[in-house]
Amino acid sequence: MDKLEALSKVGLFENLSQKSLKGIAGIATERSFKEGEALMKQGEDGIGLFIILTGKVRIEKTDSSGRTVEIAENGPGDIMGEMTVFDGAPRSASVVATMETICLVLASWEFNSFLKSHPEIAIDLLPIVVRRFRETNDALIGHNAMKD
Repeated sequence: MDKLEALSKVGLFENLSQKSLKGIAGIATERSFKEGEALMKQGEDGIGLFIILTGKVRIEKTDSSGRTVEIAENGPGDIMGEMTVFDGAPRSASVVATMETICLVLASWEFNSFLKSHPEIAIDLLPIVVRRFRETNDALIGHNAMKD
């Protein structure tokens, strides 16, 4: 799968034109991770967002007592780390490859620079980011309601 095809299948980029996708593909780099290798670590600064091309990863979070809990497993087409690109906050979870995994990586500084020079793309991304935030918020509210 080439970069352009991979990007076109990512929900975050679903409203973008072919021209915009080509621009983003131009700044994306491919990176491989071995089984057991960390793509990102909870609490660290984020270098960018990751889109899985092949392989699988485990997303895990360590709570205040030091217990590590698996949150999810992601595979091809899934995106991780996008919130750090927008807000600059440290990683909220760790991501570890559970098998050989190849990702497209969009470095934060390069992606943000691209968005500043193409503000129309940032405007196209905003509704998707907000929708994802709302979905996460709704899921958390539903999850907490079930615990009561």
